[in-house]
Amino acid sequence: MKTLHLTLFILLITGLTACMPKVYPPGIKNQQAQIGSGLFITEDGQSLPLRQWLPKAEPKAILIALHGFNDYSHFFDGPGKFFSDQGIACYAYDQRGFGASPHRGLWAGGAAYIGDLKLLTTLLKQRYPNRPVYLLGESMGGAVVISAMSKPLMPDVDGIILSAPALWARSSMPWYQTSLLWTLAHSLPWLTLTGQSVKVMPSDNIEMLRALGRDPWVIKGTRVETIYGLANLMDEAYDSASSLNSNTLMLYGEKDEIIPKKPTYDFLQKFLATRKVDKKVAFYQQGYHMLLRDLQAPTTWKDIAAWINKNQQKLPSGADHRAQQVLAQIIPQTRTK
Repeated sequence: MKTLHLTLFILLITGLTACMPKVYPPGIKNQQAQIGSGLFITEDGQSLPLRQWLPKAEPKAILIALHGFNDYSHFFDGPGKFFSDQGIACYAYDQRGFGASPHRGLWAGGAAYIGDLKLLTTLLKQRYPNRPVYLLGESMGGAVVISAMSKPLMPDVDGIILSAPALWARSSMPWYQTSLLWTLAHSLPWLTLTGQSVKVMPSDNIEMLRALGRDPWVIKGTRVETIYGLANLMDEAYDSASSLNSNTLMLYGEKDEIIPKKPTYDFLQKFLATRKVDKKVAFYQQGYHMLLRDLQAPTTWKDIAAWINKNQQKLPSGADHRAQQVLAQIIPQTRTK
């Protein structure tokens, strides 16, 4: 009987090992990264679609925007047009595995996403040597920006904007969710989930949500191993709170049903513990997860522009004052600017 149990155990472990969640990393570096016509061409020769919104005159600042999970660079069309009118040149690209980039639906790994951001940041700093450069990340894009800026070799930037960053680390998830994710990722990594049974409201902009549902470049079904990869990225971003020392504007909607409040507040408590740089937090009482595309999106755009331009100590919307009120009750020893 003991031999039978041992045999079954070995077979089980072997089966799980054979179905380990995969990462589909970049290939061999065989060329210099470059910005082409509507493309960001990486060192391994991958062509990532690149959108740009440029002001008519010489830009006064550069903004690189990273989209969220299953989304793509089109997410920044509204904000990009607004910021370009404010004299800010904006760039957004489809990250590997998303939008029209190669290997659609496959997870390239946190190191790949960080590496691509590092390369494009370097290229744009070379193109605009005398202009301040800012990074903006929405949801998953925010996790990429946080993780990237916590690395020692990331190029210096003048500030980062985090819009509802993906910070739902495993340590703040219920045990049954983490257990189920691990089991599925190590047994059925190719399984595709649609999330149709999950009833959450990502935004109050219903017309925009319907357009996303019709958009063929927005991924509707996700492989379990890709979700597992996202969880790894969120863990890394969450754990980077104390080592993130960049001028930061963090935006969060109080009606966010995608990224829970607890991991967000826990991250902020560690992040705000030191005051070496400018750290401003903004809470929007009527804001949902997709703050940059909600019905009140222009309010967040104006706040971001004001922060980049440094022409006001407080944000025009007063959302930073709201954050002070909320955080003072949750983490009294911490204050935001």
